[in-house]
Amino acid sequence: MKATLVVPAYNESSRIEACIRNVAHWTHTRPGGWDWETILVDDGSTDDTVARARRVAGEEKLDLRVISYGANRGKGAAIREGVLASSGDPLLISDTDLSTPLSEWVKLAERLPTNPVAIGSRGMTQDLVRKRQAFHRVLLGKVGNSIIQIFAVPGIQDTQCGFKLFRGNVARDLFCAARVDRFAWDVEVLYLARRRGLAIAEVPVLWFNSPESKVRVVRDAIQTLWDVLRIRWMHRGEK
Repeated sequence: MKATLVVPAYNESSRIEACIRNVAHWTHTRPGGWDWETILVDDGSTDDTVARARRVAGEEKLDLRVISYGANRGKGAAIREGVLASSGDPLLISDTDLSTPLSEWVKLAERLPTNPVAIGSRGMTQDLVRKRQAFHRVLLGKVGNSIIQIFAVPGIQDTQCGFKLFRGNVARDLFCAARVDRFAWDVEVLYLARRRGLAIAEVPVLWFNSPESKVRVVRDAIQTLWDVLRIRWMHRGEK
């Protein structure tokens, strides 16, 4: 049986080696009894992210597939490329910084038989948030989530945690319909899942804030808000 891990990356030369080593050690244990393929999607990096990843993958004997393209398109576009190129079931998405340890996947996997989409959450059990973000980021996140619940996916406390598990065919179907290229990709995919009547499990997971976050607070927040507000318009008339 084959499962897939999709990891997006953009200019991650300082973190990619640790990421690949952790992924290799985790996949070698065959979690869930599956053989895992790892798809690294290079979102137009201008540094040596890909070269470092391939070197470490070779050292660690990791089954690593690299998808790379020239211009930076955004996290959502990178994840979409990886998901649509995948063939595994289930399919796990994780950030490069592994803010949520890969071992937490089992919490999501337990919910997958009855919930085709299971998402990690930092908003349900604060004790599991071991390294917190700066206050202004937390505040902005709470305001953003309120807007997301009003306009897109009510009842979900944390759409933006980068740790998500899907049944393989469900993931490929959702991302085939997705159009958002940047940080609101999570909101769009969850919105589409709800439109299709799919059950979504929100599961509290361990989370450690990374001080090297690529998120630019003001600029990316504005872009994300704009994408959230236009999701309904983009998918009007669809079933």
